[in-house]
Amino acid sequence: MPIEQKDLISNDVKLTGIPTNYGALGTLVTVFFFWGFIAAGNSVFIPFCKHYFHLDQFQSQLIDFAFYTAYYIGALGLFAYGAFGGKDLVGKWGYKKSIVYGLIFSALGAAAMIIAVNANTFSGMLVGLFIVALGFSLQQTSAQPFSISLGDPATGTSRVNLGGGINSFGTTIGPIVVAMALFGTTAAITDKQIASLSLSKVIVLYSCVGALFIAAACLFYFSKKVPAGILEEKTEKANKALYALLIMTGLLFMMFVPVFNSYKTDVNLLDDAAKHALESYRMKWLLGALAVVLIGLLIANVSAKKKPSGWGAMQYPQLVLGMLAIFVYVGVEVAIGSNLSELLKQDDFGGIQSSQAAPYISMYWGSLMIGRWAGSISVFKLSKGAKLLLQIVVPLIAFGVIIGANSLAKYDMTALYFYFVCVIIQIIAFFISNDKPARTLLIFGLLGVAAMVTGIYTTGTIAIYAFLSGGLFCSIMWPCIFSLAIAGLGKYTTQGSAFLIMMILGGGIIPPLQGKLADVIGIHQSYWVPAACFAFLAFFAFAVKGILRRQGIDYDAEVGK
Repeated sequence: MPIEQKDLISNDVKLTGIPTNYGALGTLVTVFFFWGFIAAGNSVFIPFCKHYFHLDQFQSQLIDFAFYTAYYIGALGLFAYGAFGGKDLVGKWGYKKSIVYGLIFSALGAAAMIIAVNANTFSGMLVGLFIVALGFSLQQTSAQPFSISLGDPATGTSRVNLGGGINSFGTTIGPIVVAMALFGTTAAITDKQIASLSLSKVIVLYSCVGALFIAAACLFYFSKKVPAGILEEKTEKANKALYALLIMTGLLFMMFVPVFNSYKTDVNLLDDAAKHALESYRMKWLLGALAVVLIGLLIANVSAKKKPSGWGAMQYPQLVLGMLAIFVYVGVEVAIGSNLSELLKQDDFGGIQSSQAAPYISMYWGSLMIGRWAGSISVFKLSKGAKLLLQIVVPLIAFGVIIGANSLAKYDMTALYFYFVCVIIQIIAFFISNDKPARTLLIFGLLGVAAMVTGIYTTGTIAIYAFLSGGLFCSIMWPCIFSLAIAGLGKYTTQGSAFLIMMILGGGIIPPLQGKLADVIGIHQSYWVPAACFAFLAFFAFAVKGILRRQGIDYDAEVGK
């Protein structure tokens, strides 16, 4: 099927120079903040639950499993509604109402968390987080295309980056606020002391979070600056893609049930042989879940090539590879941060207590803010010289914000002052990539591999900096992958976007997989998992450029005009 250059950005929309609706954009980015605040806060919540409920590293990662699996289920439900009903539910409600409904649903999840905490049940807390993330799934499905629609399509990626920058501000302060809420002080608390803490602080935390969700919903609902965003377009049919995804979901459910049920086992009561058997059991099912996603999508694409009818967006190889790339990207981004607290506890990394890991976790997630702030500069109309200057200054300002926020929380940031060297490396990488998505993704993917390998073969400050820099190199990947994956999809662009949102599922599979590997070979060596993920992302950047070129699209050349 020949694909024209006009299909490059989205839905055959020409670049018209539409002015950006800054009022609506300003309101919209509040939801980006919530995603980051809660997701990064989980990185502190994980070690808290690990010691309070006496879990192993794998069991603690079920927090990510519940949270990110909800994104997949939510996006799949929206797609299934459109496939059977013939209309996109988000388009029917409109972007504005969809975000409001998503915020209300997340507030219900916060209420479920409070109920579970009162019952002192870890599984109930997982259900609460699942409901919160279901609301996020609806919000994200709406907010991504909504931000692109609020102005010139040519600067749509920059608006997504701007939202990402606000999202990353949430990820920066999330660990600090959650740590202070859970531990109540910046003084060191031992892991044994964590086990004796009261869960009442979790109730206060999620009461505040639920109230913020309701406040944001009211802000959206009553804001006159935010357009309704209703779309009357019919959903493009893709019954074969739907059935393939439903089969894949059924197989994933078969893999997840035994994995989830195994969290009830108290590994401290097992002998070495029983522990080894349990580790093998969990690893088998987790690898099976990973295989279901990889093999399932590849089989779907091969089948679509033979007979495209009924496969919708999945007939495009760039979309299927992009789905895998989003799966891997979200997985590596979450896995590095969620396992960081356990890594820092090791003697080779300073023996830092879980209650004192917050500034490091904040720096990791803040590293994503550094890159996204730099990536959002293009959304503003600036001279070439001003843009050049800001690309140097903004990342350093963002680094200062992270140091300042943690210092205000009375954390000693001395050990992280020289991390600015890693920020300089990222700034150089930005200049070399020259705002070209495929080139940017390739460079940052290779830098991610180099950082993980450096961290694996070193210890102490160098290794910590190397692992933290994974956040710098993840920072700009989402819009690059998203743009390259939907390039040339034309009328299937919206459907392709929904498929990509589903693949946030990677955050529910890859972190537990690394956690299980950590139980087997040690937390330090488990970072080979992120190294492999970055390698795949570099491969995607290389391969997708050739795929698009064969379809008559040179995305980097078009964007660089």
